[in-house]
Amino acid sequence: MNPLEISITVRSQFLPEQSDPDNRQFAFAYTVTIRNSGAMNVQLIARHWFITDGDGDVQEVRGLGVVGQQPLLRPNEQFEYTSWATLPTSAGTMRGEYFCITEEAQFFQAPIPEFALVMPRTLH
Repeated sequence: MNPLEISITVRSQFLPEQSDPDNRQFAFAYTVTIRNSGAMNVQLIARHWFITDGDGDVQEVRGLGVVGQQPLLRPNEQFEYTSWATLPTSAGTMRGEYFCITEEAQFFQAPIPEFALVMPRTLH
């Protein structure tokens, strides 16, 4: 077993109630599940996102923790949270990385795979 093995999965959904297509505001929620599949305790310290809209414009977001927390994950534990983003287009993508540290003060980055933010066609 790799001592530093973090798996990250993301589900996204369009939020029609918070969106205003006429004013180029499209809201999306995303739920992230972070699982520690490794052999050491790991704490998520910070995040770094790249949010790309349908026009190819990229916004970078950096900050401490996620949703106001810096969760400590023991082996085989997971942490799930939901957050949101708005785009000026009806589709885009997000990807990024979490900055983590082990209980032995070893820093590492856990990549967040790219996922889509897409308004369903039935809502156009």
